[in-house]
Amino acid sequence: MSLKVSNIFSKLQWAVVTSVFVAIVVIGYITFFTSNHFDKPTPFTFEIKDGESFTSVTERLYEQSIIPSKFNFKVAGFIYGAQSKIKAARYKIPNDISYLDLIDLFVNGPADYLRAIRINDGQTLKWLGAKVRRDLKIDSSAFVNLATDKEFIKSLGLNEPSMEGYLFSKTYKLYENSSPEEAIKIFYNSFKEFFNDSLKQRAKKIGFTVDQVITLASIIKGETDLVEEMPTISGVYHNRLRIGMRLQADPTIQYLLPGGWRRLTYDDLRIESPYNTYKYSGLPPGPINNPGKAAIMAALYPEKNNYLYFVANGKGGHRFSKTYSEHLKNITLYRKWLNEQNK
Repeated sequence: MSLKVSNIFSKLQWAVVTSVFVAIVVIGYITFFTSNHFDKPTPFTFEIKDGESFTSVTERLYEQSIIPSKFNFKVAGFIYGAQSKIKAARYKIPNDISYLDLIDLFVNGPADYLRAIRINDGQTLKWLGAKVRRDLKIDSSAFVNLATDKEFIKSLGLNEPSMEGYLFSKTYKLYENSSPEEAIKIFYNSFKEFFNDSLKQRAKKIGFTVDQVITLASIIKGETDLVEEMPTISGVYHNRLRIGMRLQADPTIQYLLPGGWRRLTYDDLRIESPYNTYKYSGLPPGPINNPGKAAIMAALYPEKNNYLYFVANGKGGHRFSKTYSEHLKNITLYRKWLNEQNK
């Protein structure tokens, strides 16, 4: 025997059921689809941090009066399945946005997403400018110009003509379209954290300023990628500085070349510049790149040796010598290796 639905409920009961259903739909629509107004300049910039939970995001939105109800936002997130889908980014929240539209913004954007960027050991300011443009959508010219702006640099507590050398080598996470000022401050703060009071005391003990340490470290990094060689090369340069011998460091000449690194010519060695360590004694005026931890520690703790010369060995490292005659023999070996490669 089949029963008609009309026989199950009376007309009054049908009216009650229909009313409840309509009420639920209306309340749901009002709750999740109608606009929420906030009294702040719009669009409002809101950052979701790396690894931040949905609950934490909800709490901060409520504390900043962007949403009027934490419960409703959480329910909207549950309906959307957004608890694990929101992305670390910097969002521009328009006013009068519904809960579900806000959830959709956090899941699908648009936004300035959190990106990883690495400053490599020995990376120059110019190359870093190109990297922040590619990875973070930061204007490279604005970045480099600010990093060489004396007033800005002075505001950071530095008395240097450039931030070259002070943008510490490591991996960072920054938001796309961050300002050049924000990015430079983050990079420099990492340098300050690394170069602590203990390292400053060590610099003072060996008779160096912090800038001289970073300058020498940048030359060491320019000479080799082999961490195990860095203290030896540092020892060579410390020896030369101690006796007043010119450093004659090729990386300082490479730094002057507008077209980037290449094999040097004798004409290059005659370039007129205080960075030309073939013409001028002592350290150049400032760092030639942003050295990493290994090169900085090598500059501070040089190997104790009697070497005054070194030349490439053709295998990624160098041959070291105490006398010029030994150095000439090592040069001959290197040239022989070069000739063999060209056959």
